[in-house]
Amino acid sequence: FMDKTRTLRYGTTHITRRFLPAKDSMSIERSNLLSMMKLSIKVLIQSSLSLGRTLDSDYPPLQQFFVVLEHCLKHGLKAKKTFIGQNKSIWGPLELVEKLCPESSDIATSARDLPGLKTGLGRARAWLHLALMQKKVADYMKVLLDHKDLLSEFYDPGALMMEEEGTVIVGMLVGLNVIDANLCIKGEDLDSQVAVIDFSLYLKDPASSETPKDDAKMTAILDQKHYIEELNRHLSGTVTDLQAKMDSLEKTNSKLVEELTAATDRINSLRDEQEQLKKENESILQSSQKKEEATLLDSQVELETYKQTRQGLDEMYNVVWKQYKEEKRIRQELERELELQVGLKQEMEVAMRLLEKDTHEKQDTLAALRLQLDQVKTLNLQMFHKAQQSPFLSCVSRLGLENELRTEKEQRQSMQKALQREQDNSVELRTQLQQLQGLHAVIILCCICVYQRSKLKMEDFKEVNKALKGHAWLKDDEATHCKQCQKEFSISRRKHHCRNCGDIYCNSCSSNELALPSYPRPVRVCDVCHSLLLQRSSSTGS
Repeated sequence: FMDKTRTLRYGTTHITRRFLPAKDSMSIERSNLLSMMKLSIKVLIQSSLSLGRTLDSDYPPLQQFFVVLEHCLKHGLKAKKTFIGQNKSIWGPLELVEKLCPESSDIATSARDLPGLKTGLGRARAWLHLALMQKKVADYMKVLLDHKDLLSEFYDPGALMMEEEGTVIVGMLVGLNVIDANLCIKGEDLDSQVAVIDFSLYLKDPASSETPKDDAKMTAILDQKHYIEELNRHLSGTVTDLQAKMDSLEKTNSKLVEELTAATDRINSLRDEQEQLKKENESILQSSQKKEEATLLDSQVELETYKQTRQGLDEMYNVVWKQYKEEKRIRQELERELELQVGLKQEMEVAMRLLEKDTHEKQDTLAALRLQLDQVKTLNLQMFHKAQQSPFLSCVSRLGLENELRTEKEQRQSMQKALQREQDNSVELRTQLQQLQGLHAVIILCCICVYQRSKLKMEDFKEVNKALKGHAWLKDDEATHCKQCQKEFSISRRKHHCRNCGDIYCNSCSSNELALPSYPRPVRVCDVCHSLLLQRSSSTGS
């Protein structure tokens, strides 16, 4: 009997692998696995129907069915390389069912979460047990066979799942829907079970079977045993769950007690902080009220000062504007007078040039007359010598010469008088020219002085206008530190406005007083403005 079994178990496969080609061996293996699947399903259905009860994990035909199904799924499976070596696992193809059929996500999750399973083969076995209890093994296998393009990643081309034998097996699996199975997977060692087909189950003689009465008694005893074991298993599971819940509740209770203590301490600390904040708020409120009152008084004083300053600046603006108009008028008159003097100077220069030209011409004429006089003298001497030689002619020539000398003398005297007159006129014109030049210099000096004074007044007018428009009166709440020493203001260190620039300083940086144009009396100014105003007043005085 054992020899027969060993021959049926191993002989066929080894012989076909040794003497037949690879394709023929694959087809023979498929036909053998198909025959074994038909036989196992037939025996399982017949025995379960004759037994007439729900099947459990210890039922031999059911165990052999899972072994045959596992061999069918492993046929032609590609080996995956790992660190340990090559590994063949049917868990990869079965995981595809979860993606293709969302209804199988529950059993896939349960197979992954089982605590005792460590290998993919154990998870695949658990998945097959759960699918059989759901009566959906045929449906899930059909979904896999409908997507052979995905199965090609896991199986070789001649594998059972890739050929028609797989479709036939799926059709035979539909008959398992008449079986009710209650399988306990939690305590089973699915990782290390040896998947060996036991052919002795299918070679038993029907005549040697026990009587129906003994079968009924044995069935009843087995039912009671399984019921008690299942009940005990459920009770132990319930006790374990209750113990775990008890432990979790104790841990939760201890955490809640700790959190309650921490919350109580936190509440107490928050109350103390609240009381402290109330006190600080009251002190801040009082100090802010005092600061507000002081600020209000300062603002009133500053407002009155500003009104007075504005009034004084308006008056000074009017006075300066009138002075500016008067100085402008005087400057225009002086410019006109200067233009007239410049015109007179040009006329005098032209007259001087003409006079010098006339003087030069008369000097040339006088030189020519002197030359003629010398010639006449020489002629007279010649005539006188001739007259001495002839007495008669000498008398006549003497009379003619005397007349000529007299006329020449008269002409000479008249020309000398004219020359003297011209010289006097020239001297008088030079004197007038010198007087005009001196008057022109005086007028220019006067114009320069008037221009400088008007320029200074214009600068004063611009400063007053700048005081009217430029410097903004800084508000008290906009300044927290002194602009010069950068010290923070407080109750002891008060704020003071500079009446010149409008900024806020402390008492030590604004202790000087000066008389400003916009104020009738000396007022407070900062150190910077004090030095600038003193320097300006000294330069203006000089």
